[in-house]
Amino acid sequence: MVRRQKFHPTSVLITGAAGGIGAALARVYAAPGMHLFLGDVHTAGLEAITAECRARGAETQWTEVDVTNKTAMAAWIKAADNIKLLDLVIMLAGVAYGSADQEETSEQTRRTFAINLEGMLNTIEPVLPLFRQRQRGQLALMSSHGASRGFPIAPSYSATKAAIRVYGEGLQAWLKRENIFVTVIIPGFVQTPMTDANDFMMPFRVSAAKAAAIIQQGLARGRTRICFPRPINAAVYLMSLLPRAWVDRLVALK
Repeated sequence: MVRRQKFHPTSVLITGAAGGIGAALARVYAAPGMHLFLGDVHTAGLEAITAECRARGAETQWTEVDVTNKTAMAAWIKAADNIKLLDLVIMLAGVAYGSADQEETSEQTRRTFAINLEGMLNTIEPVLPLFRQRQRGQLALMSSHGASRGFPIAPSYSATKAAIRVYGEGLQAWLKRENIFVTVIIPGFVQTPMTDANDFMMPFRVSAAKAAAIIQQGLARGRTRICFPRPINAAVYLMSLLPRAWVDRLVALK
């Protein structure tokens, strides 16, 4: 029997760390002996979470960085790795637009693709050579249960999160042979500033703190997928069994 590898990182880099799940994960990992590198465009949030993590004993540095800036991302990741070899990189930076009463604008659609997809590539591409050089590392990519199909409220969000999931799945088998492990995170609704702005029903929404605890435990166990909460997992599975026309009617309901 092959035992699943356990992961105990001492150096973690997180994008989208100024609030929501990113900040909650920083709190979970913050402890003596831990190095945290936190990135986001929101400096006030970065300063606040950095102070919290330092108070918990973690060596913590924050950087104002836009994930769509390829050059800046590469420089930040390289600088962090020079300070402390990165064990785990968690890609959380992302946006979602959409309303029950108003469709996305062209600008919002393009911004969603830029941040969610280009941001993913701008995180992964500088990290992989570092991990490959030392034949170890762990990478976590944030998808969503919203990737299970296209939803009319936020089609670009669904599309980008589906791309992240499939890309992550493709990387898993390819990189495992080099002792690099990829996890795709697939949450339902999580209480964050982003979801607080939604004007539609969000069943089984969990707190950012609970989401962070689930994610940290899954990453420690080396899971290839971390899906939660269970009621949403079940709902998505049941939806996959229904005729497509039925699902189209269901998701069109406001």
